[in-house]
Amino acid sequence: MHELGVILSVVETVEKFARENHLTRIGTLVLEIGELSSIIPKYVESCYPAAVDGTLLENTELKIEIIPGNGLCAECGKVFNLKENRLVCPHCGCRRYEMLSGREFMIKEITAY
Repeated sequence: MHELGVILSVVETVEKFARENHLTRIGTLVLEIGELSSIIPKYVESCYPAAVDGTLLENTELKIEIIPGNGLCAECGKVFNLKENRLVCPHCGCRRYEMLSGREFMIKEITAY
């Protein structure tokens, strides 16, 4: 489970941001995770309490927003969800596409008190 290492890095980044901006409490941390990324949201949620224990983020609420894995069909130009459609355009059956979204992992929002 590499999610713990990733979340420890996020905590370090947020703490650095908080210090640089003279924040003393963080209320909410919002992460965006692409549904096609290698990060599994339920593992992030399960290791989050251990990762923030004893840090500035210890009492923070974690919110995760899932970014859909969308592709642009190379044949018909329609946008479709890659995961739901098993990488095949549901409009024309083409298997060629340009990935538009779904591999993201980023800090979207930090809410301070």
